[in-house]
Amino acid sequence: MTLVLVAFLVLLLLGMPVAFAIGIAGFLFFLQQPHLPLTMPVQLVLSETQSFSLLAIPMFVFAGNLMNATGVTKRLVEFARVVAGHMWGWLGQVSVILSTLMGGVTGSAIADSAMQARIMGPEMIRRGYSRGWAAANFAFTALITIAIPPGIGLVLYGSIGQVSIGRLFAGGLVPGLLMALAYGIVVSITARRRGYRPERERPAPAREIARTGVATIWAIMFPILLIVTLRSGLLVPSEAGAAACLYAILVGLLAYRELDWERFKQAAQSSILDTGMIMLLIAMSGLVSYAMKWEMIPQTLTQTLIGLSSNPLVILFIILVFLLLLGTVLDSTVIILLLSAILVPVMKGIGVDLVHFGVLFVITCAVGLNTPPVGLSMYGVCSILDCSVGDFVREGWPFFVAALCVIALMFLFPQVVLWLPNLIFG
Repeated sequence: MTLVLVAFLVLLLLGMPVAFAIGIAGFLFFLQQPHLPLTMPVQLVLSETQSFSLLAIPMFVFAGNLMNATGVTKRLVEFARVVAGHMWGWLGQVSVILSTLMGGVTGSAIADSAMQARIMGPEMIRRGYSRGWAAANFAFTALITIAIPPGIGLVLYGSIGQVSIGRLFAGGLVPGLLMALAYGIVVSITARRRGYRPERERPAPAREIARTGVATIWAIMFPILLIVTLRSGLLVPSEAGAAACLYAILVGLLAYRELDWERFKQAAQSSILDTGMIMLLIAMSGLVSYAMKWEMIPQTLTQTLIGLSSNPLVILFIILVFLLLLGTVLDSTVIILLLSAILVPVMKGIGVDLVHFGVLFVITCAVGLNTPPVGLSMYGVCSILDCSVGDFVREGWPFFVAALCVIALMFLFPQVVLWLPNLIFG
């Protein structure tokens, strides 16, 4: 395994795409094992994608792109502006509200942060907000979409770890709302100190809020309907993904009447590219996962951690710190793909609830999207807003602390995650 790890890191440093770096490093393991036939890595790459539960990924990706194509985004922005217009740092608060609502549409922090930076970034800068603060605001509030169903990270973890995706979706809702609250407080405090004044003195009239809210009801209902269909047993996750696509098409054709053939094609093309990237990562990571199981790394890791402490909270804390550090050098999707198969048996061994750990795991990994040197969301918004990484880091630390506070709450009080799944699913 040492050669596999070294090869993977060297290939990453040379600039090779992550999927190919994982694949080549994994294939090197099989070259080292004379007892394993060289046909096995090919079979593993193919079989890794033959999971019925993984069908949910392209379906949810396509549903999210279809919802964007229907014009739901501009309606959500208008609603958020009406709700937050009387607040300090109101454009920052719009970002918080928008990410909370967009979680049920995109399920991707990278897509959400880039979308917000393009739509609201120029207006923020024109109104005197600093570029670094605007970039940090977009990047960190987009992490809310990781927790709100249908987060792709939760689907990946549930598929690999054989954990109920419906319970994971329900478990992510309360942490997602807590993140929204924490970021809203950060925006309010920093806005008052910097003089980012409200757009208007008083809250919008109830009639105006209702008018704009009705236009967004189809997007708000999206994650709720997902959980209801999964809870009732009416649909399994992959079927729910297909139903979500049909729902998005019907909303676009009948409710908003903005989905035409050209927009449908663009949504399909974007979904093919996104799904191809994710599925290639899944296929290649199967080689490394098999190598880790062959070397009995999950069992060794469990014994090592139990040797350090018999307290599950201490072991979980060590793992979370490790994930935060790992997130600074690896993309969250890669971490989930590589470590889910290792950490799920460890959590079972020490008695940690797999839904609780799954939500913690995915959100903790996602924080790495905004930390140098490999923060994909960070680089995306900095590029769009012409902001330096140094400015982003200086302005982003309050948001980072807020994210850590929510993670700490989930860590110390498991019911923050488990209350809603237990209430809905029993």
